[in-house]
Formats: sequence, C-alpha cells, structure tokens
Amino acid sequence: MVRQLLPVSALLLGSALLLFAGGMNSLILPIRGAQEGFSAASLGLLGTGWALGYVAGCIYTPRLVGKVGHVRAFGVMSGFAAVAVLLSLLLLTPWTWIPLRAMSGFCFAGAAMIVESWLSERAEPSTRGRIFGLYTMVNLGASTAGQLVLTLGDTSGYLYFVLPAIFYCLALMPTAMSSKALPKPLVSVRLDLRALWRNSPVAVIGVLCVGVSNSAFGTLSAVYADGIGLAITAVALFASLPVLAGAVSQIPIGWLSDRLDRRAVLIGVAAAALAADLVFIALSPESRALNLVLSAFFGAAIYAMYPIIIAHANDHAAADQAIQVSGGLLMLYGVGSIVGPLLAGFGMETLGGAGLFMTSAGAHVLLILFAGLRILLRAPVDEADKASFVPAPAARAMTPETAALASGEMDEEAASVEDAPASTNPDAG
Repeated sequence: MVRQLLPVSALLLGSALLLFAGGMNSLILPIRGAQEGFSAASLGLLGTGWALGYVAGCIYTPRLVGKVGHVRAFGVMSGFAAVAVLLSLLLLTPWTWIPLRAMSGFCFAGAAMIVESWLSERAEPSTRGRIFGLYTMVNLGASTAGQLVLTLGDTSGYLYFVLPAIFYCLALMPTAMSSKALPKPLVSVRLDLRALWRNSPVAVIGVLCVGVSNSAFGTLSAVYADGIGLAITAVALFASLPVLAGAVSQIPIGWLSDRLDRRAVLIGVAAAALAADLVFIALSPESRALNLVLSAFFGAAIYAMYPIIIAHANDHAAADQAIQVSGGLLMLYGVGSIVGPLLAGFGMETLGGAGLFMTSAGAHVLLILFAGLRILLRAPVDEADKASFVPAPAARAMTPETAALASGEMDEEAASVEDAPASTNPDAG
C-alpha cells in the first residue's frame, strides 16, 4: 500500500497544507472580528460570502482549468487565497472582509477541485477507496490542527493572518513541482432543480436544510463560544470537536442507514440535532465541559446528515448518474450555506447566542416534517437496490470532484455531466 500511495503523496501533502491554512483562516476571522467589535450579523455575512465564492468556484474552475491548465490554475487559486488573508489583516472592517471571504471561498473550491481531480486520475481502481479514505482523514486532521494552532498564540496580533498566507503559498509547491501527466478535464456541474426533485424530493429539501444549519454553526460557533465567555482553547475546541465527532458518527449511522429506510434514519439524526438545539436555547449553559460535550453531540448529528442524503439520492439515481446527482446537491447545499449564516447572524444580533440555534432548530424541524411526510407517501427502497453509503467530510469542504474520487466514475460520460438526464423513478423518496 505504501508503494501505491507514493504517487499521490505530494498531492495529499498539498491538500493538507491547503486545509491547515483554511482551518486557521476560518477560525481567526470570527474570533478577531468579535474582538474588533464586529456585529454578529456582519460575521454571519462572512459565511454567506464564503458560500457564494465556494459555489462560484465549483462552477467556474473547470472552465479556468480548460483555458490555462491545472498547474497555473492551482497557482492562481493559492496565490489569491494568500492575498485575501493578508488583506483581511490590513483592512480590519467587516465590509472588506465579506468580499475577501468570498474570494477565499472561490480559491479554496478551485484548489480543492484541482487536487481531487489529480487524485482521481492517479488512483487505481483497487486502491481508490483507501485513497479516498486517507484523503478524507488528511483533510480532517489538517483542518482541525489549523484551528487548534490558534490556542498557542495571541489572536489579537498579525500571526494568525500571516501563517495561513504562508501555508497557502506552500500548498502550491507539490503541484508546481510535479512532473506527472496532467489529469483529465474537471467535472462540471449545474444546478437542475427539476431533475433533482424528480430524483428525490427528500434530498432536495434535506440538503437545503442541512446547508442552512451546518453553515450557520460552522460560521458562528466561535462567535457563540466567545460570547459566553469561553477561553480561546475552549473556543477552538467548541468549533473543532463537532467536526471530529461528525466524522466518527458517520460509521455507525451509515451502517444503520444501509439497513433501514434512510429517511427514518435521517429523521432520527435530525431529532438528535434538534434536541441539542433546544438545550442550547433553553438552558444557555455556561459550563465549559457541558458546552464542549453538547457541541460534540451536535456535530455528531449535523455532520452525519449530508452523506445520508447523498446515499438516499443515489438510491434512486441510475448507476451512471452518481456524480451529477452528488454535484447538483452540493450546489443546492451551497444555496443553503448562503442563507444559513445570514439568518443566524441577524438572529444572534437580535436574540443573542440563542439566535444561532433557533436558526438550526427551524431547519431541523422542517427536515423532520418533510421527511416524515415522504415516508407516508412513498415506500422505502428495497435493501438490495440501495447504493453504498460513503462517509464524507463536512460538505462545505467537498467539491464535485470529491464525488468523482469517491465513486471512481471518471469515464468520458461522467466527466461532463451538464447534459445528463435525471432519474424519473416514480418511487423516489
């Protein structure tokens, strides 16, 4: 296995450097913004800006790569990401940070797509699953490490703006120095609501709700933790523990969803997330330990829902449509990610910290009610017809290329999915 991983080791290193920088960047902005007196509404708009940029990056990057090539495109993405971080240090106002955060989202999506397309090209069919698993672990570990680094220094200075910029620049080295052949064109997707709805209504509503909830928490969790008086170490843990817990919880929840109606499992997980929402709203706990336990429980629920939804959608899709379904739902998740931080930010501005969890509670209630309605209207998929559950990183760190790497469908028909028809399964959930 070591021999098989050597050809992709440089790409994994580049991805780790990218996610390490991204982890620092994503946490320093809300923490520093709160220290500078930025309003919760403006900090929520940082998440909206990121999501807008990320969706635009997923859409536009394939065209950019087609014009200038993989290496040049990756260099542009990494370079502009570093510039965005440094400008955030020089221009300490929320109204400059929002477009700069959109620039970061665009660059991050583009760079991730290029790395993932390279991994897809290099991975052999016999090792693709292990490489995808290792890639997911590397990204999770690097992103978490980047967030936890903030506990080692002073967040009021320039250090945690300069360090991410350095690591963004270092991330372009492995691809720039690679002598291997360039991969095939990147996967391109577009948002086709009608096709996605025909394939699975639950997936459409579910991924929108999850986008609202997850992006709101991902953007403003540090603001909430800082607002209730947690120390910087606890703030970093409050933001990173949920992601780790979500990665672990996908194993038993995925096993369960492969054996039961995925919609019922989704309802159960959403109910667990809603229970945590209500505890945060009703009790407003101030205990450091209780907040960390609750945040981990919350993350175990919210970050396990997206892969359940993707698996459910693929249960109804034709075998050659996995990439276009997953890519289209990712774009829809991006729409939810644009709305979530915006609603939560204004909610926190008017209602305090409870506004964050009221936003996610509303999304979880809608998801539970709609999935329950669909269970009453349509029978579940036969177990023999189910697609395999594929554990996934937090959807915000995914691109259409992630689906390609996970599924292994990189033939010419799957490489361009814009004109692919959608499933019209009448029993779609």
